[in-house]
Amino acid sequence: MEQSVGSLQDQALKRKERLKALKNRQLQGRDLDDGEPERKKALAEEAEEERHRELKLRNYTPEDEELKERQVPKAKPASVEDKVKDQLEAANPEPIIEEVDLANLAPRKPDWDLKRDVAKKLEKLERRTQRAIAELIRDRLRGSEEELAGAVGAVGAADGDSD
Repeated sequence: MEQSVGSLQDQALKRKERLKALKNRQLQGRDLDDGEPERKKALAEEAEEERHRELKLRNYTPEDEELKERQVPKAKPASVEDKVKDQLEAANPEPIIEEVDLANLAPRKPDWDLKRDVAKKLEKLERRTQRAIAELIRDRLRGSEEELAGAVGAVGAADGDSD
């Protein structure tokens, strides 16, 4: 057990020495002239000095004459009425459709595409049907003319007999 206590103390001493060496290396790295940490420190100090030089008093009214010179005049708010009007006009869209057409709103019948596809064929058939009806009417008129001529001839022959 005494050996384990002695070895633990030795290990603790070695760790302490390593930590001291590491700390020394870090301190030496900061102190180097060509290192970046020094440059950053110098820039930070200059920036702090400039901040203190540019004292601007916006809300505080000083009593000292030197400080009154640094006081910033009170700003007047800009007029936003024009911008608000433009935004309000842009927000009100003009109505696109004034009247509602019920035919456009009603759903189409399920067979509308079939009717559309058959429409051309129906037009051809309609023309043929009209021609056929016209031809039938002409034939009846010819037949009725012949019958009419026969009836007129028969009437004329009957008149001649009675004379």
